[in-house]
Amino acid sequence: MAGSFQGSSRLGRRPGRYATMSEINVTPFVDVMLVLLVVFMITAPLLTVGVPIDLPKTPASNLQGNEEPLTVSIDAKGDIFLQETKVERAELVARLLAIAENQTARRIFVRGDRSVDYGAVMAVMGSLNAAGFNKVALVTEVPRAAKSRKNANKNAVGAKK
Repeated sequence: MAGSFQGSSRLGRRPGRYATMSEINVTPFVDVMLVLLVVFMITAPLLTVGVPIDLPKTPASNLQGNEEPLTVSIDAKGDIFLQETKVERAELVARLLAIAENQTARRIFVRGDRSVDYGAVMAVMGSLNAAGFNKVALVTEVPRAAKSRKNANKNAVGAKK
């Protein structure tokens, strides 16, 4: 019995040697993930369409979708932009079809400046519809009064529970 006891103590670590650690250190991984999170939180708002347009305000709700829509913008001067690139109205449909890879089921958002002529916005929408794009939506902003009423309604409903 004494021999087996002494033998089992020899199976352990040798004095002066370090044992291998079998645990995974996740601290560097968490640090990298937090840095990436901060980077994406800062850059995400900057990825929106960069054409400055004063959108009209309506109390309509947002559309939900899982696919990034194409954006056609008409600024105050009547210039047409596809995403952020200025295009002529005659070449707008051809470029849209090329970007959408001839899939006319893609969603298209039309952003028209408040001061632009209604006919210019309707001409763009008409050419998109004639090309076969049926999922065309106008983009507006929610007025501040409607936003505050909506938040007040949410708070009132939450307070009743």
